[in-house]
Amino acid sequence: MRTCFMLAGLLMVAPAWSFPFEVSEKIKGVDIAVETMDLGDNTGAVSLENYGSDAAQCNVRFRSGPGVPVSRNARIEPGQKSHVTAGFNHQVIRMRVDVRCQPAKGKR
Repeated sequence: MRTCFMLAGLLMVAPAWSFPFEVSEKIKGVDIAVETMDLGDNTGAVSLENYGSDAAQCNVRFRSGPGVPVSRNARIEPGQKSHVTAGFNHQVIRMRVDVRCQPAKGKR
């Protein structure tokens, strides 16, 4: 019985370990789905899936507190999914993510 209560208590605390995301999207001319993920160890990730018929060029900027923002670029082909990650050396309380996508120029 005691084990059951301890397990229930741990399950209630588990969501507090992850950090919240604030996402700002500026997607022009492409059909991109954005999903955020907390990978633990102060690492955040964004999954980008291209539902359109043209390739997309995306820039993802991660901000966590007063530190230097981390930018990542990704080219997502039609029907493909790409994962973009950023890790920080300090405790992440809240992750702010800016996603900007537009049609890719040129062929790969």
